[in-house]
Amino acid sequence: MSKVALLAINAKHAHSSLAAWVLAAGIARYARLPHDVRVVEATINQPCEDIADRVAALMPDAVGISTYIWNARMLQEIMLRLRERLPTALFVLGGPEASHNAVYWLERGADCVLCGEGEQGLPALLDAATKHARASDAQTRHGNAMAPRHAAMLEEAANALHDVPNCELRAPGLRTRPAPPAHSREVSESPVDPYCKAYFDALNGRIAYIETSRGCPFRCAYCLSGGSGVRFFPVADAKERIRRLAGSTAGTVKFVDRTFNCDRDRAYELFEYVIGLDTPCRFHFEVAADLFDGPTLALLGTAAPGRIQLETGLQSYHGPALQASSRQSDLEKAERSIRALVGGRNIKIHVGLIAGLPYETLDEFRIGFDRAYALGAHTLQLGFLKLLHGSALREKADALELRYDAEPPYEIAGSPWLGADDLQTLKTAENALQHTYNKGRFLSSLEYALSASGMGSFSLFLMLGESAPNRGTPLDAYAEQVFACLAGLRGVDRDVLADRMVCDWLGMVKGKNMPPFLKNQDSRRRRVAKTAEERLGRVVGRQETTVLLAGMGVYVDSASRDPVTNLYRLGFVDL
Repeated sequence: MSKVALLAINAKHAHSSLAAWVLAAGIARYARLPHDVRVVEATINQPCEDIADRVAALMPDAVGISTYIWNARMLQEIMLRLRERLPTALFVLGGPEASHNAVYWLERGADCVLCGEGEQGLPALLDAATKHARASDAQTRHGNAMAPRHAAMLEEAANALHDVPNCELRAPGLRTRPAPPAHSREVSESPVDPYCKAYFDALNGRIAYIETSRGCPFRCAYCLSGGSGVRFFPVADAKERIRRLAGSTAGTVKFVDRTFNCDRDRAYELFEYVIGLDTPCRFHFEVAADLFDGPTLALLGTAAPGRIQLETGLQSYHGPALQASSRQSDLEKAERSIRALVGGRNIKIHVGLIAGLPYETLDEFRIGFDRAYALGAHTLQLGFLKLLHGSALREKADALELRYDAEPPYEIAGSPWLGADDLQTLKTAENALQHTYNKGRFLSSLEYALSASGMGSFSLFLMLGESAPNRGTPLDAYAEQVFACLAGLRGVDRDVLADRMVCDWLGMVKGKNMPPFLKNQDSRRRRVAKTAEERLGRVVGRQETTVLLAGMGVYVDSASRDPVTNLYRLGFVDL
């Protein structure tokens, strides 16, 4: 029996790996020979030496590693350490970063790269390697079940993988053949079930992931998911897996389907199922807002507050940028859907824009940002174009004069439409946006400042980013910086802004450790506290009440949060 370690390095501790557990389940289902498989999950914030030690301690004969733009930089060091500790192990890489950049990784220590889907390909590879080892001199492996790197073994493995859909094997000197594609836009067999006992034991409250389809009907030039159509998996299987995840320790279940609602009827059925569950879980979907119809919007309006989160990418409002990116979208219809969903006040909405697309200047991006911000989504992500290996835009980068970082995540560094100074301007505005609006901070204060000053939203966040850049600033100090910046705007009443920020602070952190510049020692606080205790039926802490400069009392219900915004609820008292 060979020993196999599957290494997944996540971006954050809160994330879990779906790919590693799918591969483990694939080996259990499709392998014809026995393999002892262990999943090792780590994060990019852990030392490379510690990660390598965990893998090496298993003494595996083969190491499979999932590669992504967020972990690619550290993989070379990890593989170097593992190669020293496991000189005869077979190193197999997969995932989007290696699949579309195989030669690079083969030159840096990988024995082979599985390109495409791996749950059938990896077990076939492991079986072939084990068979070859049995036919080889076992003494060279000191009793291990798998032979060291060997061209003949990889050739045998390539033959074994020849009929596996959506999977190619690449290795030095190996002649590759195109993999047979899976059927497109048809209901196909569900992928292997990764949700075993070991998976749930390892989940431990982190975000869980689920897929109910693969592929995307669109061909956006910056993305790797489109171009091969969509394969839908049986709805009955999806419901059963959703049910099990809903009963797990996960607080959030994320669907990795690239455009979940591309089939409206199917999306409606699964939305309806999720809405009807008795669970505290949140369910996160990536959707195209312009594909929603009236019945689906009406259904979503019935969801319990906080049950559903929707992420939709507008990406750009500039026509030439969308055209150059092969992006198809009805922006006006998308806006109507987003406004309707936000207006329902029961679903958290995440909207995304991409800076750096061809033909879009800073001024044009600013116009699109203001328009997107006005939709009122709970999160407005200002992302930056990444020229991914395998993407159509990367292939056209030279012709379009797009400059980008040579190292992952290959972020845009300049173009004929955005210079280095323009990108820094966008980074400055993004810093303020991320540390205020997108974290649910100072929302009422921002709303008032925009209204009173008449500024555009992008200009406001740029000013905040320039005046109060956040590089790990403590929240109380940051609040004072934001207040000073907003209070200096023409048309802003300092006292009104102070009252707004007091309410924001109470809603954010229950009033605990309120910054000195916001504290009010008005003796009427006792009356506010008494009224609050009568209403809430419990003792209210001193930090949970205050008196506004306008003369009204305010208190925070520290036991009640809005399930959509996650802000604490406030109560007001006439004095």
